[in-house]
Amino acid sequence: MALDPQVVAYRAARAAAGIAPLYTQTLAEARAADLAAIRAGAGAVEPVHEVRDTHLPGPDGPLPVRIHRPAGDGPLPTLVYFFGGGWTLGSVDTADGICRRLANATPCQTVTVGYRLAPEHRFPAAVDDCYAALRRLAGHAEEYRVDPDRLAVGGDSAGGNLAAAVTLLARTDGGPRLAAQLLVYPNTDQRPGPAPAGDEDPLLFNRHSVDWYRRHYLADPADAAHPLVSPLLAEDLSGLPPALVITAEHDPLCAEGERYAGRLREAGVPTELTRYAGMIHGFFAMPGVFDAGRRAQEQAAAFLRDRFGLDPVSSAAGSTAGGSDRD
Repeated sequence: MALDPQVVAYRAARAAAGIAPLYTQTLAEARAADLAAIRAGAGAVEPVHEVRDTHLPGPDGPLPVRIHRPAGDGPLPTLVYFFGGGWTLGSVDTADGICRRLANATPCQTVTVGYRLAPEHRFPAAVDDCYAALRRLAGHAEEYRVDPDRLAVGGDSAGGNLAAAVTLLARTDGGPRLAAQLLVYPNTDQRPGPAPAGDEDPLLFNRHSVDWYRRHYLADPADAAHPLVSPLLAEDLSGLPPALVITAEHDPLCAEGERYAGRLREAGVPTELTRYAGMIHGFFAMPGVFDAGRRAQEQAAAFLRDRFGLDPVSSAAGSTAGGSDRD
């Protein structure tokens, strides 16, 4: 199918502005450009009852986290969220818009983990950080006001990859029991392979983007076969938490995300899969530009609400609770 008209307009605007692909920029330039683009596309900043920046103990020192909480006393269902950016870009700031909306619309507490970035810290640093954060939150549930029976993980792009990896670790390591996994256009297979036809557009995320991120993340190309790098290659996916997998039609990661959803289903894992027609990689983080981004975030909130056993009426009330952030 053709690109969505909103994607066509977005692409034209990028062409008119002469925006260079991230993979042609320095790391510092790419990180700044990524944050600016996400902020520009995120839409209006939603107020959340409470927003707090703090740190959790990590394998290599304190891990920055940002906590968004809707109104309510006591422990709350909690989504531990891992931001996208090819393990190379991103921060708790780039996931802020997503987590504000999910915190309000579900409603649930969200905890965004500021894991270490490549190439300064290559695999398995990000996986180790994300899993350490999850175990800390589950193991100190009262301290962080987490309902341990309603704990989920999620992320977009590389964050979806990390969420999938963490679910594998939690199952095999006797880690926290998870209620759900939210995988938004996840990387699931890091082995180099043939690129989809037409996947060369420098104005959109393409195969060169994928290769650039992979080179930063992997210290050894052989690591691409590791299931915590390529969850699609895990021998056994049974016993993992129910999943929602969201893909974009015009995304080089679309096929591998959908193959992973298929393998989850084959393993008996309840799995929802939605491909957003006409959409591109990154749309989920840009509801201010793409209506489909808003719909996908609403779908994610509905999925979490169902897995957390929350009433839709109370979630609507939660979305308006609290007039301003409290740092």
